[in-house]
Amino acid sequence: MFGQKMKRKNDMDEAPKLEDRSGAAWNLRELSKSAHDKKIAGVCGGFGESTPLPSWLWRVVFLTSLFFGGIGLIAYVILWICMPPAKAKQ
Repeated sequence: MFGQKMKRKNDMDEAPKLEDRSGAAWNLRELSKSAHDKKIAGVCGGFGESTPLPSWLWRVVFLTSLFFGGIGLIAYVILWICMPPAKAKQ
């Protein structure tokens, strides 16, 4: 027990994926703005491409949170600035 080495998987080798109950993966490491599904800046479209939730539902979440102290607008602007642009697909 004390002399045995335990092999640990390096957590940085794989992108972290959170799985919901349906088995769809939430790949937030590859989160970026959407190039084709955007109304303003592509933030909600990027969330829609990286999560199992559709982009219209993310738009509803941000709009609904506008009524709770404007946190939706603040979060959207921060994400607009911080999220990387869409990757060019070949």
